Amino acid sequence: MTSLALLLYNDIDAVHNIGLWVFLSIGAVSLFGIFIPTVTWIDKQHKERLAFYKAETIRRVAEASGEGAKAALELLQAQSRREQLKTREGMKIGGLICIAVGAALVIFLHAIAANEPDTPYLVGLIPAFVGIALLVYVFFMAAPVE
Repeated sequence: MTSLALLLYNDIDAVHNIGLWVFLSIGAVSLFGIFIPTVTWIDKQHKERLAFYKAETIRRVAEASGEGAKAALELLQAQSRREQLKTREGMKIGGLICIAVGAALVIFLHAIAANEPDTPYLVGLIPAFVGIALLVYVFFMAAPVE
């Protein structure tokens, strides 16, 4: 391996840095080729199992009696409402985080390049406007949760 690097680069420094590149290559293959697909598959299996258990429970409650059908319907409505509220709260938090990141980026970039005439500190407004758009959608445009 050492002689191959010397033949390709004719530089002794290339030989000393080869260990770093081998380490990074193995790490990248491990992350993107093994770890992420495995975690994705496990998560998919878990969600599928939860959906099966939920459907089976609702089916058994609905078959139990006449009142069981009403209880199953109320359970579905309550779960749907909880999911909508959880999504809405997540969008609120995401909007606030984007606004905070945008404001911090504006302050940071302005402080770094305060003496230059063409400072790029307005780039921080991009995540801030994304956060504002999320909050506008959540509070004014989204359908109300029933």
